[in-house]
Amino acid sequence: MTTALSIDPIGNACSREVIDIILPIQQLEFNVPVTLDAQPDLLQLDEVYHGSGGGFWGARYEGQLVGTIGLIAFDGPAGAIRKMFVRKEYRGKELSVAQKLLDTLIAYSRQHGLHALYLGTVPKLQAALRFYERNGFRPIQKQDLPPAFPVMPVDTVFYYLDLSTQP
Repeated sequence: MTTALSIDPIGNACSREVIDIILPIQQLEFNVPVTLDAQPDLLQLDEVYHGSGGGFWGARYEGQLVGTIGLIAFDGPAGAIRKMFVRKEYRGKELSVAQKLLDTLIAYSRQHGLHALYLGTVPKLQAALRFYERNGFRPIQKQDLPPAFPVMPVDTVFYYLDLSTQP
């Protein structure tokens, strides 16, 4: 099957599209009590993600933004995965949007010398937790996170991937 799926870096010019994906998933689909005001990074993709030495990528299917993933680089050298969201109708193995987004971020991280990736999430995102575990991420306690890791207030579950031991 031929698809028109592409994964490309995106920045501030796409902030409205990014917000239109992320907020409904957070607030309506999963009832996570978070607002745009609590996520100023969504309006500062260039500064927060690209400016840190990380990146922000969008998955487009036939021209429509259907998924996102961000990387904030920090001392370690390590990175924090943020804002991994895929529109409900584009989830699953048929297009593998989430997998392609994560693979893009991991490849970028390796190319730029990062040794570890960390992420925070919420327990109700069970499919996401299983996805990260299938991709080699291991649970880590909040107190064991690097001091520079940017913790989001709503996150209570944390994961770690050691890039030096992963193929």
